[in-house]
Amino acid sequence: MKTHAQAVVIGGGLVGCSILYHLAKLGWTDVILLERDELTSGSTWHAAANIHGLHDNNNVTRIQHYTMNLYKELEKETGQGCGVFQSGSLYLAKTEEREHQLRLQESKARFYGLNFYEVSREQAKELHPLAQFDDIRCIMFEPDGGNVDPSGVTHAYAAGARAMGAEIERFCPVLGTEQQADGSWIVRTAKGDIHTQWVVNAAGLWGREVAAMAGLTLPLQPTEHQYFVTETIPEVAALGKRLPSIADRDGEYYFRQEGNGFLIGAYEKDVRLWAERGTPLDFAHDLFPDDLDRIMENVIRATERVPCAATAGVKRVINGPMIWSPDSNALWGPVPELQNYFCCTGIIPGFSQSGGLGLLAAQWMIEGEPQYDMFAWDLARFDDWADTAFTKARVQDQYAHRFAIHFPNEERSAGRPARVRPAYEMQKQMGCVHGLNCGWEHPLWFANEPGVQETNGFTRQNWWEQVGREAKMLRDSVGVIDNSNFANYVIKGRGAREWLDSLVANRVPDVIGRSCLTPLISTRGGVAGDFTITKVEEDEYMMIGSGMAERYHQRFFKMVDMPAGTTLEVATDRIAGFNVAGPKSRELLQRLTNADLSNEAFRFMRSRTIDVAGVTALAIRVSFTGDLGWELHCDQADQVRLYSALLQGAKELGGGPVGGRALGSLRIEKGYGSWGREYSQEYWPQEVGLAALIKLEKDFLNKEAYLRVKDNPPREILQVFEVDAANDADASGGEPVFSPQGEPIGRVTSGAYGYHVGKSLALGYANPEIARPGDEVEIFILGRPHKARILERPPFDPDGRRLRS
Repeated sequence: MKTHAQAVVIGGGLVGCSILYHLAKLGWTDVILLERDELTSGSTWHAAANIHGLHDNNNVTRIQHYTMNLYKELEKETGQGCGVFQSGSLYLAKTEEREHQLRLQESKARFYGLNFYEVSREQAKELHPLAQFDDIRCIMFEPDGGNVDPSGVTHAYAAGARAMGAEIERFCPVLGTEQQADGSWIVRTAKGDIHTQWVVNAAGLWGREVAAMAGLTLPLQPTEHQYFVTETIPEVAALGKRLPSIADRDGEYYFRQEGNGFLIGAYEKDVRLWAERGTPLDFAHDLFPDDLDRIMENVIRATERVPCAATAGVKRVINGPMIWSPDSNALWGPVPELQNYFCCTGIIPGFSQSGGLGLLAAQWMIEGEPQYDMFAWDLARFDDWADTAFTKARVQDQYAHRFAIHFPNEERSAGRPARVRPAYEMQKQMGCVHGLNCGWEHPLWFANEPGVQETNGFTRQNWWEQVGREAKMLRDSVGVIDNSNFANYVIKGRGAREWLDSLVANRVPDVIGRSCLTPLISTRGGVAGDFTITKVEEDEYMMIGSGMAERYHQRFFKMVDMPAGTTLEVATDRIAGFNVAGPKSRELLQRLTNADLSNEAFRFMRSRTIDVAGVTALAIRVSFTGDLGWELHCDQADQVRLYSALLQGAKELGGGPVGGRALGSLRIEKGYGSWGREYSQEYWPQEVGLAALIKLEKDFLNKEAYLRVKDNPPREILQVFEVDAANDADASGGEPVFSPQGEPIGRVTSGAYGYHVGKSLALGYANPEIARPGDEVEIFILGRPHKARILERPPFDPDGRRLRS
């Protein structure tokens, strides 16, 4: 066995073998995989192994399409059969909301050139003559859908990796992982130790146990999951052809042909957690006792769809474990707190995603960054707040609602609250409906009374009018926005400016009371983040960024050495913040402070520590609403006191509290992008309108990467679209954009109704070679074409007069 390697992959299941294969394919052949038992042990071997290409997340759709195409290439490359059956998949919609979802996916498929289209009931009956579709309102067909052989695919990855020089050591449990002073690792096994640059935790059901060896706690929880295979059914055998699978998400089951019978599986409401205190080390090719009664309601719905299955005997039952993250997405990526430790755990639709998971993981380790923005998978989206209780509650909810529609703006209540500010209860009494952001409860909107529950759907919901009142109130008078969910960092020491200036692309202020907006450049030259940096005192700065990216950005901060005597504090937990904005914001604040807030004394992008209603606060003249306004940052202990004073003053001026939903509308009216939506590593600064903030006369993180792309013509440009949304629905993000002739142009990243300007708006990207400002386009909202126009300028205050007044 090797004693040295570029990477050690722990776990010989589907995903571990895919990562090993892709590492070798991208040039790292001095790699080894360690498997505690036999390949496919754990959850791989008993998986139903269905494959499909479409996903609500656009980039996940891309990698699932890559994965489906890869399997046949693997067979040719290795000679190992993958058992690929692509007889197609029928997707059924019994409800209007499900039809909206399927039509949106159909439009995305056309955008990406995938094969997914609507068929009639008669056509569906021809494809699957044993099923009935009388109660179905919309049917989509994916010809490439199907299933693969779990063992065959895993062994094909393994064979391909071995052929390129990678090694696999079976029956070799890992006993420990120890980081060395230089950042490398010692992986200890009973067969000897391996010194490696990278450790990859792809241990599946044992992901928690392997992580614990490195001092990590991962938010993962296994559950039981059942499916069964029927005996031979004469009607199936008589057809002489393979039937398409049936995806009846409203029925909460999955259904496909297996031999001359059927495979039927379900995600039932009666969820059974397993191994809550840790996965047994002697568990391998094991199953749980059958418990089909638990899924019989789902099975009955399946047999109503295909009646001949109702009388079939059961050939075998699979009741095995699956391991889930709190949102059922992968826990994937380098651990920010460690050097060269990569996780790829918590995979549910592994056979649809394994190729993409492996490819992008190899890219991140070898090239420094994956080609796509995959924050939806990034383990940095969770932190210590995702504790055991939260994880269990969310996993139960995710399992029980596996096939439920994830609506735009939907907020699920399971496991909450996880983290609250002092003003939380006060806000609830005010009728606040909270959302979850990086564990924090933050205000979304304010109902007229406490206890109101918001509704969910693709069309405008019960919060739409109230959010409009909040937005108009701020534009007409003044609004108070709790923005405590932003990430706050305090940098102190004689090297504070030196460190910040080496990190970000704009010049960092060297005068107390000055602020700057600045991008952070990614490894490939894209936009890794955007920050507001303020010089508070001599040798002290405050930096404010995206709250959900707080842990994600730690990776970049560690890429720049901190000068001696300089410290970085993640101060989000102790600092609360408010944005006071609107034409009367100056009048409101002036009533509460003796500081001179006139435009001459307190200009845009200036800051000062002032007393507001007896509370010491750092006031920064900036506003994400695009309106006149200040951000106020105070000690969390003073939050309620300051909030109460601001709300009372706002009430006297015809203003009041404003939530995040209204803020989203206001920023889109102004054309402001947001990290994780408009800004990400995929987009170059010149594509998102941030190139002017980059100062090439100084050095900064990943400057060379930026120089390599800065003169490239934009592939797409961030634009504001005005949409004809006469059917009571607005864009929300992810909708494709086409020319009137049907040519793919771009995609929406954010959408909302602009209440002040009276227009349905969207932010998104458009190919400048095809579409330019002023052009008419079509945005597929609810999967249907809606006329839209690319605006020359943002509809609200395009010259920034109110912002700087």
